[in-house]
Amino acid sequence: MRPDLFAAFLSREARPLALILGTNEIASATAVLLAWEGYSVILSHDPFPPVIRRGMSFHDALFDDRAEVDGIAGLRAETSMEIAERLSEDGCVAVTPLQLTDLLPLRTPAALIDARMQKRRVTPDLRGLGRVAVGLGPNFAVGVNCDIAVETHPAHTGELVEIGATDGPDGVPRALGGAGGERFVYSRRDGIWRTAVDVGMQVFRGFPLGRHGGAQILAPIDGSLRGIARDGAFAPAGVKLIEIDPRGRSAAWTGSDQRGRAIAEAAAKAIRTCARLRKAMATASPTRQE
Repeated sequence: MRPDLFAAFLSREARPLALILGTNEIASATAVLLAWEGYSVILSHDPFPPVIRRGMSFHDALFDDRAEVDGIAGLRAETSMEIAERLSEDGCVAVTPLQLTDLLPLRTPAALIDARMQKRRVTPDLRGLGRVAVGLGPNFAVGVNCDIAVETHPAHTGELVEIGATDGPDGVPRALGGAGGERFVYSRRDGIWRTAVDVGMQVFRGFPLGRHGGAQILAPIDGSLRGIARDGAFAPAGVKLIEIDPRGRSAAWTGSDQRGRAIAEAAAKAIRTCARLRKAMATASPTRQE
């Protein structure tokens, strides 16, 4: 490890820091955009819910697998020194199992973004933990638990919520290639997920995809695996394990998608606006008294 890299990471001249909670495709699309805009980006893993769209995210970097989204590489970092080393490389973001309480003492983030998409868990109050706190997805409310709330509901994707809270889940998945909820497989009980297949594989209805909690899981429709939880992941009851893309040659399972980019662009635009306002306030001189 190089102490000079850590000192550079902590210096006043360092690039602004964006700390993103989550390693899913929404978190990753946001990380890509902020990395392009000159931020040093750290993604902090949360095991709930399990990430399924792994080809569209940096999640697999946690297991030292190749993880690249839209030309940005995700590199695993287990310590603060490793984070500094990863962020010294151009075109890279750091992906870490370290949690928020481990990361906040390093530097105050210019932007703290919760992209974990936890539909059924209590949403923490992130205000004051970074220069601006951004909530993506369900259960965020401006002035209650964040400074900026971005809607992720398919009907209002990317909209900024100024009053009230972002929409909760309605249980109706958006259509993809003419298929709605039937393209997903949900866990029926708590258990460990075991599988030998991976994202991108072409499957047919009835094909055995793995076992969860001892029960065999079969493909519900024909198509390509757009998402599948990593082998060995713990999945509680009621979360997505599998997603199948039925669009044939048009199927896609890598890179950010339109929804992820729309959410990321809304978050980045709001962060830029807040940064400009802070800069204007900091540089404004008081009226001189004669």
